[in-house]
Amino acid sequence: MASITGQLIWRLRALVRPPVTFGVRCMVVDADRRVLLVRHTYITGWHFPGGGVDPGETAREGAMRELREETGLALATPPEFFGLYFNRGMAQRDHVALFVARDHPPLDAAALRPQATEIAEVRLAPLDALPEGLSAATRRRLAEVAGGAAPSDVW
Repeated sequence: MASITGQLIWRLRALVRPPVTFGVRCMVVDADRRVLLVRHTYITGWHFPGGGVDPGETAREGAMRELREETGLALATPPEFFGLYFNRGMAQRDHVALFVARDHPPLDAAALRPQATEIAEVRLAPLDALPEGLSAATRRRLAEVAGGAAPSDVW
């Protein structure tokens, strides 16, 4: 009985105070110094592939799954964890983990295709010629990873 009461209390609290959400993004930079970006159908700008972590998977597994689902790219080597960020733009309780695959073998742009319906376009962009409309968070993460800027706690 106590177990059922505890579960009921937890669910009621979740209604009043939504649970923390947890997302992932995966930055892939190939040996030709190009970064893999996606443009969504539901939000403006260019972003790293990513999304929510599914129940039962690790953050790294979620990043690799989202990368594959959004671009068709399956990494042979797991990406490294780079940082955890608070995302103020999402419900004030969202965090995003960034994973990075550096010096990936040169990617074939023709082989990259939007796999998920929410992806409008997949693009490889040279680090020295980034597309217009790059999201502010994506620009900040690139400055941290590729430019040596001090990491922030905020997405």
